[in-house]
Amino acid sequence: MIRQLALPLLAAAATAMAAPVAAQDEAGDKVRMLIVYGDDPVPQANGDEILVVARMPENDRFRIPEALRFSEDPANMAWARRVEKLDLIGKFGTMSCSTAGAGGFTGCTQQLIDAFYADKREGADVRFSQLIAAARAERLSTIDATSAEEQARVEQIERQYMERLERERAGALPGEPEKTPPGDAEPIMTPPQG
Repeated sequence: MIRQLALPLLAAAATAMAAPVAAQDEAGDKVRMLIVYGDDPVPQANGDEILVVARMPENDRFRIPEALRFSEDPANMAWARRVEKLDLIGKFGTMSCSTAGAGGFTGCTQQLIDAFYADKREGADVRFSQLIAAARAERLSTIDATSAEEQARVEQIERQYMERLERERAGALPGEPEKTPPGDAEPIMTPPQG
């Protein structure tokens, strides 16, 4: 009995778990990030994609990227930093981020803050998120001008259509004799002279 119920419950759970994953499949703007060196030409963006270009100096073309130049490998560590790490091995108690001793947990927050600022200091020079935001803002700034041009073009087409419609309404119908305007008509009778 339990085995018979387990299979449908398992299938329902799998379906419920797949729903959030399916919702995340919707893609946002297509963003292409590119690093260009020196005076190299910048490629054009294709269609609706946002092209973010970071221009680096020509000297950096064949250098190892800055993010890869620095490593936490002990072989690359300065002696002062090694001694500092050894000093932290035996710490316990308040501000130590240790499970041993009273108040050991209090240092964990400080350790996380220090790690955050160290990552921020040693982060890459190129901030793609800021460049993407700037590209989006630039793209949105042109939408108003583009829509105004499009609106003016549509209004011009509508005016031309209305003028053509008025000309057609004023003209003669097919098979109907053409009417002469009143100023050009011949008089019906000639006035007596005398």
